[in-house]
Amino acid sequence: MAERENKLALLGGNKAVDIDFGDMFVWPIITDEDRKASIEVLDARKMSGLDITKKFEDEFKQWIGSKYALACPNGTSALQEAMFAVGLGVGDEMIVPSMTYWASALQTYSLGATVNFAEVDPETLCIDPADIEKRITKRTKAIMVVHYLSSPCDMDPIMKIAKKHNLKVIEDVSHAQGSLYKGRQLGTIGDVGAMSLMTAKSFAIGEAGILVTDDRGIYERSIMFGHYLRHSDPDTITDPQLKSMIGIPLGGYKNRLNQMTSAIGRVQLKYYPERIAEIDKAMNYFWDQLDGLPGIRPQRPTKGSGSYKGGWYCPAGLYFREQLGGLSATRFCQALQAEGVEAAIAGLNKPLHLHPIFNTVDIYGHGKPTRSANSDRDLSQGPGSLPVTEAVSKRIVRVPHFKHYRPEIIDFYIAAYKKVIENYKDLLSGDDGNDAEIGGWNLSHTKKK
Repeated sequence: MAERENKLALLGGNKAVDIDFGDMFVWPIITDEDRKASIEVLDARKMSGLDITKKFEDEFKQWIGSKYALACPNGTSALQEAMFAVGLGVGDEMIVPSMTYWASALQTYSLGATVNFAEVDPETLCIDPADIEKRITKRTKAIMVVHYLSSPCDMDPIMKIAKKHNLKVIEDVSHAQGSLYKGRQLGTIGDVGAMSLMTAKSFAIGEAGILVTDDRGIYERSIMFGHYLRHSDPDTITDPQLKSMIGIPLGGYKNRLNQMTSAIGRVQLKYYPERIAEIDKAMNYFWDQLDGLPGIRPQRPTKGSGSYKGGWYCPAGLYFREQLGGLSATRFCQALQAEGVEAAIAGLNKPLHLHPIFNTVDIYGHGKPTRSANSDRDLSQGPGSLPVTEAVSKRIVRVPHFKHYRPEIIDFYIAAYKKVIENYKDLLSGDDGNDAEIGGWNLSHTKKK
């Protein structure tokens, strides 16, 4: 009987996770307080106003610890505003990690600028500070750091490099609202932070984004780029040069956030610290029980470092196939899925530098690839140009994202991982290797049917 119970489900055994896990993975947590706040805006016909949004911004900046906050309709617009606000323009370059979602980079094209992709650190999966300085040219104006999977980038050396070369640092905090680097809130270390607050994120309020900064100039340039009504307010815009242009948005955009979303944001912010603290407790419990097993290791900050994963967006483990007889990440995840672990997916974002849009595509009719349209050199980066980044998806496996600390449920998932690892030899004969298309252009890809 014991032998039968330990047989892998993929090979005919019983599933390890055969329980009702209830709302263990439901996110965001929506209550009557959220509903009431949004309905009040609807009933008052204030969907397109500014008063509630400004209250949300005030509360958000107090929580994160910045002087200014500016709510946006989505994270893509917040990041684009940050790029514009630090001065990215025609012919300029921004250094950005290739392992990220496209919104960390692609908006440079609309500003006439372009990107130079950098390697990631194989442990943190964030931009490698050692690779940044190699990519700085006379055209480089900014560094975009992405706090990937809630993990903080190594900001101290990055800020030293930026200061040395007089570069601006933009923090993409879309994965990491509430994460800490040596005790400091992410988004408040560089010149400006910008992030998505869409439904799948850790701080999730709908389709929204927000920009934070301590620099009044960056704040005002962000407003002038496309914040309806604010870009016409002489009391808000204090810079003399910008004042002469008030009335019409400089970027030609309308980036005002709807106030139903702002109202939900105010409610979510009240409970966010305690909710992500529970997620942190649950995720660390999961990983602590797997500590020491071969094949997989948590992707998390070192304990006692003062760094912290706020919300654990898209949690993943570092996978070492050589410790499991060469078992591919794809086969490993297939076995876990059969055990009832639906979240087990091999791979993350595909490297952006390998997509045609960053190499050969002429988007705006430049007569040559848009990537290099305003540059004096070919900026394309083909296969083999960033070997560390290109290998990441083959050594990463995603794990369940527990939203509550319920050991009695988490233990079933721990048992599934232990079962697969203990019986990995039974999986080797049917292993066809990793899928040719491992990972995706976003993180919402699911297991193959």
